[in-house]
Amino acid sequence: MSKQKEIVMSGLRPTGYLHLGNYFGAMKNYVKMQDEYECFFMVADWHSLTTHPDTKELKANVRRVFAENIACGLDPEKVAFYCQSHIYETAELYLYLNMMAYKGELEKTTTFKDKVRAHPDNVNAGLLTYPVLMAADILLFRASYVPVGKDQEQHLEMARNFANRFNHRYGDVFPEPSAFNFGGELIKVPSLDGTGKMSKSENQNATIYLADEDDVIRKKVMKAKTDSGPTEPNSTKPDYIENIFQLMRLVSTPDTIQKFEDDFNNCVIRYGDMKKQLGEDMVKFVTPIREKAKAIENDDAYLKEVMLKGAEKARISARKTIELTREAMGLNYF
Repeated sequence: MSKQKEIVMSGLRPTGYLHLGNYFGAMKNYVKMQDEYECFFMVADWHSLTTHPDTKELKANVRRVFAENIACGLDPEKVAFYCQSHIYETAELYLYLNMMAYKGELEKTTTFKDKVRAHPDNVNAGLLTYPVLMAADILLFRASYVPVGKDQEQHLEMARNFANRFNHRYGDVFPEPSAFNFGGELIKVPSLDGTGKMSKSENQNATIYLADEDDVIRKKVMKAKTDSGPTEPNSTKPDYIENIFQLMRLVSTPDTIQKFEDDFNNCVIRYGDMKKQLGEDMVKFVTPIREKAKAIENDDAYLKEVMLKGAEKARISARKTIELTREAMGLNYF
C-alpha cells in the first residue's frame, strides 16, 4: 500500500502582479512540492476584501493569479488549485473558530496593528479576524505544513493555538500545522535599485514582473545601479554590484556568470555589457512564462474548468473535516 502523502496548504493573494521574487522565492518550491505532497493551493479572494473592499478588479486579478501560477509550472491535475470563495465550508469553520478567538489576542497581532496604522478609516471586523480565517483555510484540510513568509509566522502560530483549543475543548480533529521548511536558505531576489528585495508594491521600476514586455525588462535592467568598476584585483563587490551578479545567477548560464566574475576580478568589467547580457537573459526567461500566462488568461473555458475542478477536489476534503468538526462539537441533532 502506498504511504499517504502529507498535506501542504498555501494561499496566494490576488493583488499585484507576480514577479521574479515570487517565482524564485515561492513558485519554484510549489512546483517541487506538487510531486511529493498532497497540495491545496488557494487564491485568497476573501482575504483581499479586508484591505481591498472595491471588487471592480478582483475578477481580472483572480484570473491572472491562476494563469500566472499555471504558467510557472503549477499543475491543476496534480494539486487542488482553487478559489477561496468557492469553498463554502471555510466560512463555517471560520465561524466556529471565531468562538474561540479572543479580542485581545487578535488586536495584538502585528499585521493588524500595521493595517490599522495604514488604513485607520477601514478597521473592519474581517481585518481583526484575518488570522481566524487564515486558520480556517489551513485547518479545513488538516494540513501538516504551510509555506509561509516571515510576516505570516505569527498567524501560523495562532492557527496552531486554535487547533489546540478546539482539540482540547471538543476532541482531536486538527493536527497542529507547522511552517514548511524548504531546507537551505530561502532565495531572496534583490531589487534592481540595490535596496532590499523585489516587491509587488514598493518600487515597480526595480522589480521584474512576469507580465513585463521584453523592452520594459531591458530598460529596467539597464537602470540598475553600478559604478566605475573595481580598481584592485579580486576586490570585494559592493552590495549593489553583488545584486546584479545574484540576479545573473538566477537566469544566466554558468559560462556567462564566470566570464563577468573573471572580468570583475581582473578589473576589466564593463557593467554596460553585463547589464545588456542580463537584460537578454531575463527576457529569455520571462517571455515563455508571460506568453503562456496570457494564453491561459484568454481561455475562458479552460480557466473555468480549472477553477471548478480545483474546488471539487478541495471540497471532498473540506466536507469531511466539517463532518468531523460538527460531530466533535455535538452539532448533529439526529
